Amino acid sequence: MLAIMPADDLSALTRKPERAGDRALLDEVLDEAQVGVLSTVTDDGLPWSVPMLAARDGDRLLVHGSSGAGALRHVAAGAPVTFTAFVVDGLVVADTLFDHSVNYRSAVVRGTLEPVVADDARRALGVFSDAILPGRSAEVRDHTPKELSATAILAVPIADGGWLVKVRAGGPGSADDTAGWTGHIPTRLVYDEPVTERDGELPESVAVLYRQKTNRSHP
Repeated sequence: MLAIMPADDLSALTRKPERAGDRALLDEVLDEAQVGVLSTVTDDGLPWSVPMLAARDGDRLLVHGSSGAGALRHVAAGAPVTFTAFVVDGLVVADTLFDHSVNYRSAVVRGTLEPVVADDARRALGVFSDAILPGRSAEVRDHTPKELSATAILAVPIADGGWLVKVRAGGPGSADDTAGWTGHIPTRLVYDEPVTERDGELPESVAVLYRQKTNRSHP
């Protein structure tokens, strides 16, 4: 039988508690990461984890997939889940391999996924799409009833006591007696030039995202 971890152990950091962040940092990580891992335990007591896109919609986190996916039906039926997200912010270079590290922001949201009601599905899918490519939902046609019926969109509330967020920043935490350079190497997400599949005017949503996150915007 699987042991059940007490709720308090899931809502507080037991190691390096000074790295814990607030709700504003949680929102920042969820909005920036875009991709995370949805995990649960099956009725057979086996672990189940799937990497997937997610989007924050106010005080809830949206995930979606095929309405025919058995795994999504399982979590939609009330199985408890966790969603984890991770953003790498830099490589930490120390004077010993033991003290090398990574700067990061990580988040865990836990709770129970609930199906988004039909009346809200169109808006929720628009929120989801715009979280990945801002402004795109206004440039394309609306979802058809067939597309909506083929899509399962679920939400887990972001509730007090149901999340953790953690951050590490800066350089090495300790120094050795050896000489040499130490510090950290910041990392960031960039997009390369869009690749055309069909000729036409570049959508504004794509152009804006490319300008914001291209190497040329950071000389």
